[in-house]
Parts: sequence; C-alpha cells; structure tokens
Amino acid sequence: MSEVKNSYEFVLVLSMKLGEEGIEEVTKKFQDLIESNATLGEVDKWGKRRLAYLINKESEGYYILFNFESTAVFPAELDRICKITDGVLRSLIVKKEV
Repeated sequence: MSEVKNSYEFVLVLSMKLGEEGIEEVTKKFQDLIESNATLGEVDKWGKRRLAYLINKESEGYYILFNFESTAVFPAELDRICKITDGVLRSLIVKKEV
C-alpha cells in the first residue's frame, strides 16, 4: 500500500545579498531536493519584492513559489534544510486543502 500524498505550497524568500547567481544556485538546490523526494509541480519565480518589515537588516527579498505533492514526512525535512541554508530569509510550507 502506498502512502497518501498531499499537495503543498512552499514559498521561499531569499536574501538579495546572494546576487543573481547565488539565487539561481539556491533555487536549483531546492528544486532538485523537491524533485528527488516529491512530485514537483509549478515553480513560480515572483522575483524581487519589498519585505513588510526588515529581516536581518534587509528590506527586499527574492520570492519563489514551489508547488509539490509528497508524503507528510518530506515537508518537515524541507523545513529543516531551509533553516540551515545560508541566504534563506524566510520559508513557509502550507498544505493545500483539496
């Protein structure tokens, strides 16, 4: 019997201090991570946006939205990796209601 898969939205806010190449690198890292552990759907790069408040003395961040389907175990691991990755200002993983 296979495990139940849920749909998730994952928003990543990256530091502008990474530069274009650094942002691409971190985006690719998370895209590869999701693809190897889940079914990756749409990846929507929102680009540079103003933050509602300063985070680490930064007023802008680079936003990326990932949609994916996975078992309930993977989002916790994804969140853990976000916390230890340099350049990640904020991340949010939300389970979509079907």
